[in-house]
Formats: sequence, structure tokens, C-alpha cells
Amino acid sequence: MTLTTQNFTSDGDLLDYFDRKLRLQLEAAIAQRGRAYLVVSGGRTPIALFKRLAKQQLAWPQVTVVLADERWVTPSEATSNEKLVRDYLLQDQAAAATFVSLLTADADVYQAEQLVSRRLAELPTFDAVILGMGEDGHTASLFPGSVELQKGLTTQQAAVAVTATTEPRQRMSMSKARLLDSRQIYFHLSGAAKAKVLQQALAANDPTAMPVRAFLHQQQVPIEVLLAAP
Repeated sequence: MTLTTQNFTSDGDLLDYFDRKLRLQLEAAIAQRGRAYLVVSGGRTPIALFKRLAKQQLAWPQVTVVLADERWVTPSEATSNEKLVRDYLLQDQAAAATFVSLLTADADVYQAEQLVSRRLAELPTFDAVILGMGEDGHTASLFPGSVELQKGLTTQQAAVAVTATTEPRQRMSMSKARLLDSRQIYFHLSGAAKAKVLQQALAANDPTAMPVRAFLHQQQVPIEVLLAAP
């Protein structure tokens, strides 16, 4: 079984554990292979983690950061995941890291799919991938009910252009295959509502209803679920 779950009574305790573990993992990758590759997600949950990581004394010039998914908006818009990463993670010590954007100059996300796929395919195996989970069971921009969900779960290309049914906005998402090309995947979750969704996701193995199941039930990559739910 590749899945382990760590339960914490507070977000602070979770962050103490996660910040240290990520730092050690990135340091080990740099020592062994010369570079470290870190995939992060957007949303409000990772902001406190980003702030902590940004202050870590790490060989940040040897770290590459990339997003698991992105809304197809300009990086100056408040809803942009890239803006979130630049504002909170790529600061202080971490300002020296390399950032790989999922955005292009294309007005339509579907026109950019092949270019972004090639960009992501050039990156080696990721060292750590940090994912979130929506209350509908989505992760990255792999949404239940999305026309592109099956493609996102089965394609070997690295990126998939998506229009979410719950939020009708174009997005670019890493595919399941590209996300699983990693040494470790983490799910960073907070709150009782997410704890309930996690139970539902673990109780069955149908990823069309809850795409997060495609990751929680696979046997290819170690998964560590970090849950702060008092």
C-alpha cells in the first residue's frame, strides 16, 4: 500500500512537520541529483506553508517550482495560481528558485495544450508533488463531470486543457500520468469538511465520481495525506 495518513490537531502542527519534511526532501534531491523539482497547488490552504518554505535556508537556485494546475487568466489576476506562488513562495530565500509557468500567450487554453505539454514533458521526475482536494473530490484541475476528465486520467501527454463544470473557467492541468511521474505525492488538507471528503474518497475506487481517487488508490507512487482536523 502506497498510502499513509498523518493526522494533526492543528494546522500549526501540520506545518511544523511538513515544512521540515519538504526541506529535507529537497536537500536530499539536490545532494543526489544536483536539482530538486517541486510541484505545488493553488488555493488558500498552502499559503502558510509557502511563507515558511520561502524563509528556509536552502540551495534555492537548484530548485525548480511548477504548478499542478492553473486558471487561464493573466498572472496579475487575483485568481491566478501563479500570482499566489509568486506572492507567497517565490519570496525571501526562495526568490532564487526557477519557476516554470503553465501559461502561454494563447487566448484559448485549448490552443496552448500541446505547448504546455511539451514544456512539462521536458522536466524530469518530480521530487515532491503537493496536491489539494476540493469538496467535490477534484484534485489539480481534474473535475468530476468535466468533459476532459477521462482524458486527464488516461492520456500520456503531460498537460490537459479543461473547462470545469463547477466553475466555468478554462484551466490547464497536469495529467494524472505527469503528476504520478514523481517520487512522492502529498495531499495537504485542513478542516472537518475535508476529513469527511477524504473518508468518502477512500471508501470507493471510482475516479469519475471523485477524481482524487485516481491518486489515493494507485500503487505507483507513495502518497502521504496530511490532515489537520481538530
